[in-house]
Amino acid sequence: MAPRGRPRRRTRLGRTHLGSREACVSIGRLPDEIVQLAPGTPLRDGLDRIVSGHTGALVVLGTNPALAAISTGGFPLDIRFNATRLRELAKMDGAIVLSTDLTRIVAAAVHLSPAADVPTSETGTRHRTAERVAKQVGLPVVTVSASMDTISLFAGAGRQIVPRPDQLLDRAGQALAAIQGTRQRLNDSLDRLTTLEVHDSVTLRDLAHVAQRFEMVNRLADEATTYISAMGGDGRLAALQLHDLVDDLTPLSSLLQRDYVTEGAEAMPFATLARLDDHELFDIVLVARSLGFGGDLHLDSPIHPRGFRQLAAIPRLPPGVRGQLVAHFGDLGALYGASTGELLAVEGVTPEIAHTVRDGLTHIAERALTN
Repeated sequence: MAPRGRPRRRTRLGRTHLGSREACVSIGRLPDEIVQLAPGTPLRDGLDRIVSGHTGALVVLGTNPALAAISTGGFPLDIRFNATRLRELAKMDGAIVLSTDLTRIVAAAVHLSPAADVPTSETGTRHRTAERVAKQVGLPVVTVSASMDTISLFAGAGRQIVPRPDQLLDRAGQALAAIQGTRQRLNDSLDRLTTLEVHDSVTLRDLAHVAQRFEMVNRLADEATTYISAMGGDGRLAALQLHDLVDDLTPLSSLLQRDYVTEGAEAMPFATLARLDDHELFDIVLVARSLGFGGDLHLDSPIHPRGFRQLAAIPRLPPGVRGQLVAHFGDLGALYGASTGELLAVEGVTPEIAHTVRDGLTHIAERALTN
């Protein structure tokens, strides 16, 4: 019963990250269960009908033995779910229990008796029961408040008001705007890194700043994906915007990791930056250490790219040849200094490819030096 138009959960961009403190402010994550309540889904349709009818409700999203142990009374139903049935059953006292896949109504008018010692911060009877049930049995519980006309989700330890479609659109817009700004700063950092690479003057600090900006884009993209997923079919255009902003960053981060991988490691662990909290992400020393660089290097220590990213920017250069060139010359500086004859000594390099490499690197250097 997944919402129509729901974007797939993206793979992280390769673990990368950012550096501007103002951009790192979280817009506020939504729990994954809210995606099940996206506009356009049958469940959300039924809940909206309950809100419109000014009727309260308590709906358990799933079943398990722990729930059965605290359930008494009610009417076993096991009927196909639809919005009208949910609305009519909500007129009775007690909880409505749905199947785990949300396709069937298992029971209605069920009396739930969670343990009284389960802590709750709620005051209303329905909400106190919902919070205790969610904590005790580990299932999401949805409530509709008759007096406030709001839908709440209890999942795990907290309560989340289910946003209205206009609120989700606003949050998605904020996230996309934050991504756009951070992406521009990332592009600026990458341009600067290219210039430093041409001069063979990259330091660990420079790489760490680029990695920070990649990670911030990752975090903002995760939040935006949650909002867009929760919008159901209404999030299609926002999903296209998000795709346009970040889709090219996964291969780019992979090239950077191959360029600067530490000796003896298979890949630079950009993914480890995900373990840093937002405050730690601004500690450039922690970022550098998380990338696998040891304590013998300081932030101003020079580091040398292998050349994968710049070679990938050269059109019509076969991927296999890129690897041969890097393996033969070892780093980007040696590639820039290689003569045509030295390039031709590399396996797979023809006179045409050698000419392409020389022209391509010259063009990258000229563009970097004029920016």
